[in-house]
Amino acid sequence: MFEYTKTILKKVSFNSELFCKELEKALSRLLPYEIDELTIWLKQFTANKPELYTCMNLISK
Repeated sequence: MFEYTKTILKKVSFNSELFCKELEKALSRLLPYEIDELTIWLKQFTANKPELYTCMNLISK
């Protein structure tokens, strides 16, 4: 499920609204350790995409 989530997030990263929606879905479905891995991956993935920074607030909740 983790790899599938990464694939989906990569595909929708062109639209920050869509990205946030998919991230919310992922956070509700993934296991706690997968969320930790996703957090690490997201920090690297969004490093050069400032338009997606707003979605990172979802992770801290």
